[in-house]
Amino acid sequence: MFVLEPLIESKKHNVRAARDRMPTMLKKLLLIILFVFPAFTSSAQPLHKDVERFIREVAARHHFKVPALRQTMREARFQPSIIRAITTPATTRPWSEYYPPFLTASRIEGGAQFWHEHKAELARAERDFGVAPEIIVATIGVETLYGKNTGRYRVLDALATLAFHYPRRGEFFRNELEQYLLLARETGFDPLTLKGSYAGAMGLGQFIPSSYRRYAIDFDGDGQINLWHPADAIGSVANYYREYGWQHGAPVVLRAGAFDNDYQQFLQRDIKPQTTLAEFQSALVTVREPLPADTLATLFTLEAEDGLQYWLGLNNFYVITRYNRSVFYAMTVHLLSQEILRRRTEPMVESNGDRPQ
Repeated sequence: MFVLEPLIESKKHNVRAARDRMPTMLKKLLLIILFVFPAFTSSAQPLHKDVERFIREVAARHHFKVPALRQTMREARFQPSIIRAITTPATTRPWSEYYPPFLTASRIEGGAQFWHEHKAELARAERDFGVAPEIIVATIGVETLYGKNTGRYRVLDALATLAFHYPRRGEFFRNELEQYLLLARETGFDPLTLKGSYAGAMGLGQFIPSSYRRYAIDFDGDGQINLWHPADAIGSVANYYREYGWQHGAPVVLRAGAFDNDYQQFLQRDIKPQTTLAEFQSALVTVREPLPADTLATLFTLEAEDGLQYWLGLNNFYVITRYNRSVFYAMTVHLLSQEILRRRTEPMVESNGDRPQ
């Protein structure tokens, strides 16, 4: 039977220090968390009833030992910075400000180098799953800068904090915590040592535990699924896209033009393509590339430096949004993939650091 090792809990004075720098509403939320719903306790104190219920349910469903789970949760570290991060509204940025940080020369160059170093794995992923190498590389580049920034929080700390101190999505994160405990048992990973994002996403491709268990694969054949290893990350990202319906060789987006107000009836009705190109053309939406009239697409606009742009997102665009449900995200992955592909076709000169020049 797999036995969980303990987590570590933070002290309340750390929370108070952070609280002094927070907005009023966030202070109130943390006060509630600390003094009304204290989930994690010292070894001499009983666990909060919600944590105790979670322990017993997980143990019953998956045959964990209750004392081991209880010991683990007694030492969980509450991270107030995670609550700050997830409750602070994201600044709404226009497209013209969103994408440039992801299309820097260094990120494009880094993508070309990552491709160069892992060309065999990327070629095999395309052969096995039908996903273009540039899309896999760009996804990893946007998510973690090719593995340079995979997250600084212990995954158990992140998931436990959100599972019991973030009521808005507590059920979701309790499920992810459960999935993480199962993942640790299945893979043999030490659940105390894995680090990820503040939401518990892991590895080069930033998979949450449920996605890790469902889509991650052992692509290098070493007997372990490790998303911090490039080969497994490459195969797993490709498998994820394939499972959501990636079409090999099909375009991601089409540039369009709109010359009649009728187009507004189609404007991002849904991120999932549901309108045929024939229907768009009947509303005087022009398509710059010939595709079958029954091709499904979704219309969206981007405020670019040169004015409003009209785009049609196709099936593969929608598949990228299954990775991150954002039009901006999907478009950024696409644009970065094209820049990396262009850089990849340029002559590569080896240097001491094996970097393309």
